[in-house]
Amino acid sequence: MKNNSLPRDAILVINAGSRKGEDLFGEAKAKLAEAGVNLLDAQAVENPDNIQEIVRQAVQNAPMVIVGGGDGSLSGVVDEFVGTGCVFAILPLGTANSSARTLGLPLDLEGAIDVIAHGHRKPIDLGMIDEDYFVNAASLGLSPIIGETVPHDLKRYLGRFGYLFWALKCLIGFRPFRLMIDDGEEKHALWSTEVRILNGPYHGGLELSDDAEIDSGQIVIQAVVGKSKIQLMWDWFAKALKLRDRNANTREFSGTSFQLETIPKLKISIDGEVLATTPVQVRVATDAIEVACP
Repeated sequence: MKNNSLPRDAILVINAGSRKGEDLFGEAKAKLAEAGVNLLDAQAVENPDNIQEIVRQAVQNAPMVIVGGGDGSLSGVVDEFVGTGCVFAILPLGTANSSARTLGLPLDLEGAIDVIAHGHRKPIDLGMIDEDYFVNAASLGLSPIIGETVPHDLKRYLGRFGYLFWALKCLIGFRPFRLMIDDGEEKHALWSTEVRILNGPYHGGLELSDDAEIDSGQIVIQAVVGKSKIQLMWDWFAKALKLRDRNANTREFSGTSFQLETIPKLKISIDGEVLATTPVQVRVATDAIEVACP
């Protein structure tokens, strides 16, 4: 039987630019040590452009690497864990923390550290946009516009409320688009105002899908259908409040691989960072990495 216990030795890498990263770095080090985790090294990375290389080196030198930051930080380094056997452990220090929510992790520092100290290792799927791996979700439509333009201080100090305020501002000039999805057997064409590519149920801190799971072996494409911006706003509102008809304006496609195109071409936000443009291939990579889970 495979041992699913977590390593005791680890390296800690925190994005000091994340919402809570700089403030909690010292406390995280102390509490990890108190919990019995032997830190071989610990770094607070001031420049986010350097975090991927630092994690790449850490993965080569430790059986577990603890990454502290938001969804963008986690997605930006997850590629470095694929095929290595190194456990990916998370301290959720961002704004929405959708990846942590998908994994069922506590969102407070003490709870997250308790998982790292006493939890277990679990294989999970990763989503892929072309050759780029991501943990939780990608999106196109309004979300990338928000992610690319939202002022840093707004999301740092107001959190998800800052995103909501900025979303209303961005909605004014936003236009619907034509979406084409090819699942290998059938081509689907529809009008849409937002598309979510889900490896897990959460996006923007909200549970958006009843079917997306991080260990299902499938990826879910969820489209908000039609041309109405009011319906897009209602979709977010209905899903936030878990209303009975919360799925009335969305259509979902589940599978292992899709070709996705739009007219016009649109930018794609991958776990909060704008990193790709349509057309793209969307895939699922099953059991791609091991993570620390409760």
